[in-house]
Amino acid sequence: MLRYIYADSLDQYPRLAATMFRDRARQFAERLGWQVEVNEKGEERDEYDALNPLYVIWERPDGSHGGSMRFLPTVERCMINEHFRHLTGGVRIESPLIWECTRFCLAPDSDARVSAALMLGGLELGLGFHLAHSIGVFDARMLRVYRRLGWEPTVIGQSGEGRAALCAGLWEFDPTLRPRLLARAGVSAAQSRRWFARAFTAAPKARPVPA
Repeated sequence: MLRYIYADSLDQYPRLAATMFRDRARQFAERLGWQVEVNEKGEERDEYDALNPLYVIWERPDGSHGGSMRFLPTVERCMINEHFRHLTGGVRIESPLIWECTRFCLAPDSDARVSAALMLGGLELGLGFHLAHSIGVFDARMLRVYRRLGWEPTVIGQSGEGRAALCAGLWEFDPTLRPRLLARAGVSAAQSRRWFARAFTAAPKARPVPA
């Protein structure tokens, strides 16, 4: 199932949180070789996890992590403005209608349906919060993956050439994408909406969209 959880509520899901941060260490530190910090518990966390981001997480039946993404509003601190402005020509991306997505992570044995479910969750988040776009940074080789999943970004800047180029892209929150992502994720429209509604209609302290 998809869960939408702010960082300050992760302690309500200890198994889910611990396996998410451990899977992030496996993917980013071990497999991709990124220069990220891994703590004594084998978890990858960074300074942006301390800013109360909103996580979209695929939870397995046993309560463990299957895949996840992290969202922060661009009107607050975010990676695109603090580390990747060379990809936007030095322009600061700052709008209440644009949220940044980072740390797209899959558990080692997750399949393409989990990737599609995460993309679906990102779309539900954007539509539910009345956003226009999500922005993210990715390797150019991921463009083919996003295209196959059914939601390809518009590249607004890149560094390097070929499949190894580092790109910044915008994903438009377009409701016409929903049927395609639902089909790829194997999820019904009613179920997807229930997962989102459960997270926010039952949580009166849900973080407001910045004005």
